[in-house]
Amino acid sequence: MSTQSFKILFVISGARINKKGLVPLICRITYNGKRKPFSTGLFINPEYWFSEKQQAKPPSEENDHINIQISLIKNKLNQAFLFLQVQQENFDVEDILLQYKGESTKAQKSVLVLFQEHNDKMEKLIGKDYVIGTFWKFKQARELLKAFIKHQFKKADYQFEDLNLKFLVDYEFFLKTEKNLSQATINKTIQRFRRIVRIAISENHLEKEPFLMYKVKRSKKEVVFLTPAELDKLEKHQFAQPRLQKVKDMLVFCCYTGLAFNEMSRLEEKHIVVGFDGNKWIKINREKTKKLVSVPILSKATSIIERYCSENIPFILPRISNQKFNSYLKEIAEVLGIEKNLTHHIGRKTFATTVLLYNDVPMEIVSELLGHSKISITQEYYARVVQSKVSEHVTKLSEKLNKK
Repeated sequence: MSTQSFKILFVISGARINKKGLVPLICRITYNGKRKPFSTGLFINPEYWFSEKQQAKPPSEENDHINIQISLIKNKLNQAFLFLQVQQENFDVEDILLQYKGESTKAQKSVLVLFQEHNDKMEKLIGKDYVIGTFWKFKQARELLKAFIKHQFKKADYQFEDLNLKFLVDYEFFLKTEKNLSQATINKTIQRFRRIVRIAISENHLEKEPFLMYKVKRSKKEVVFLTPAELDKLEKHQFAQPRLQKVKDMLVFCCYTGLAFNEMSRLEEKHIVVGFDGNKWIKINREKTKKLVSVPILSKATSIIERYCSENIPFILPRISNQKFNSYLKEIAEVLGIEKNLTHHIGRKTFATTVLLYNDVPMEIVSELLGHSKISITQEYYARVVQSKVSEHVTKLSEKLNKK
């Protein structure tokens, strides 16, 4: 690293003359274009200061003392700078001043180091502030960023001070082309990285957000759900194989309750309560948001509860892994001729659309029953369904008006 990028300049502060007519002598250090002034504790008659020579003149006992002190300060600053060159790969002008004063330099953390620190803290908060799924997503986000840095820069890590808009644009391109991720997944991955950038700013590893001009590309979110005809076919079909029949019943149950897989799996008798209206309700906290979900138990869900609750105590429904559940659903879809990628989550979407929105339940109630943290999430996913329903009503209205 060249010492030419480090400069030391002494200047006087002419606006701060004391009663003796003396002004403070300030030392200004500059490194890589960044300045840091500090007080030397020295005072001088402004007429005796020669800026070009960086000396006090003419020779006198007082001016000689000032010149000696200036020389000592310069030597000590150069020693601090050389020490940091040897000891630290990355440091800034503030670190030089801290080293000069004999104080600990602020450790300049790299991107992947800070990301790992964040993930380590998150792991300790699983079950308190986070669920394990969220932790795994941040862990994956760090691995993707690590792969990009190695691919793009042939480095093991990257410095925050080198981040710029091009970095993020290239990262998005890498995720899309090299990792073949969908736009929705790319947006989430970058969102997690930007959280680390905000932490870096708060810890003074970075002065400002380098990605302010970055525009998130909107992803087309198509809601896949069972139509009324497909749901009816699913309900009526009886499978000879018990494993398929159980999974089918559990999917139907989710189509009429909207429970996510984790909530369905841990549903117990204690989660079924009599509500204010005298009817039975499911009251359970969503694992993802910790929000309490209250769902009225419709008759078709009730019949499934009665069929299985005595077999799986303390749980209401049969226990099965998410992987096996979705694997059996593929068999079910093939038997029924449903040409959709049938997954458990389709049950939740079917509840929102075919069961609720198609039956004119307002969006705010749908959001509440799904346990979404914000209604905007529900609106973003199901806006097209609502538009379709509005179109259907308008068509019926048009037909009625034409008959008059």
